[in-house]
Amino acid sequence: MSVKIIAFVTVKPGSEDAFVEAARVCVAASRAEPGVLHYDLWREADGERRYVFNELYADDTAVQHHMASNHFKAFGLAARDLAAARPVIIQTHAVDVAA
Repeated sequence: MSVKIIAFVTVKPGSEDAFVEAARVCVAASRAEPGVLHYDLWREADGERRYVFNELYADDTAVQHHMASNHFKAFGLAARDLAAARPVIIQTHAVDVAA
């Protein structure tokens, strides 16, 4: 079953460039992982400090693999110093509504 994760990260003022650079490495490596169907970073339109990770995985195993990856762990350490608050992470599972 597909898994969608949306993560909101607000960064400290002046840390935007460093955050994007750290995310760039993580996003590129994450896109190459098996089971990662979609992995993008967005910036909120009404401000420059809140970023949104939009992630889609084939299943829970792919999510677990991603969370255990070295690039994800390295990004988490970097982001901890750049974030203004704890990220808000929403994990969802697909709902089959086809009739």
